[in-house]
Amino acid sequence: MGIDITHTQDLLKSHLCSQVRIVERRNGKLVLETPFSYPDGDRYPIFLHETATGGIRLSDGGHTFMHLSYENEMETFRRGTRERLLEQILGETGLRDEDGEFSLETSLDGLAEAVFRFGQGLTKIYDLVFLNRARVTATFYEDLFSALAAIVTPDAIARDFVESGMDGAEDYPIDYRIPGKNGDPLFVFGVPGRDKARLATIILERLLRYKVAFDSLLVFADQTEIPRRDLARLTNVGGEMVSSLDAQEDLSRKILRKVA
Repeated sequence: MGIDITHTQDLLKSHLCSQVRIVERRNGKLVLETPFSYPDGDRYPIFLHETATGGIRLSDGGHTFMHLSYENEMETFRRGTRERLLEQILGETGLRDEDGEFSLETSLDGLAEAVFRFGQGLTKIYDLVFLNRARVTATFYEDLFSALAAIVTPDAIARDFVESGMDGAEDYPIDYRIPGKNGDPLFVFGVPGRDKARLATIILERLLRYKVAFDSLLVFADQTEIPRRDLARLTNVGGEMVSSLDAQEDLSRKILRKVA
């Protein structure tokens, strides 16, 4: 029977806003134009399809993930914190993920509410990109380990390493230990913010006090966000630094210079 464009458009305008419009493309596909848009200004392309049962299927045609791929490694959305958040969003909104194409099925009567829910869902999914910029703690450490594992074999990386030669060593865990070239291990500290900068300073001071032989590398989420005094204290006791986890070449060069 097909979707009645005029009737459906009038229905959506009466329930949503006058800016809603249904456009039929040359290939016959129906695209719903709404005020929802990506940060670059492009409108969400919401495709309308009639289902076998006479309902309507909303789809983004894979465009949301395509926009995310411009500045992000897409595999990071399929593991760890981002994957869990994506699954949570899908559960809350009822959207389905079909190999990167998001969709939602509804009846004609429920279309207006479904369009609003679909737009909200796509917005929440796109907002996962800000985890890259904010580098929230949980994701930062996952990303740091992935970056290290891309440089050296994962089996060589010991997480939350405890240097047994110190009193109360379990209170001074080292984020990552990697065997070094000259017998001295490389201790890698992730620094997502001010609090960790202060903690890393304390741990490094403790290691130096016990005359532990090691090299250290400090990897920041964003070094410019660390207060100057905290950074100065950390610089006094730490080794080389990588200003941002986005500086992959710098990280690789400094790691390979020190590890076996």
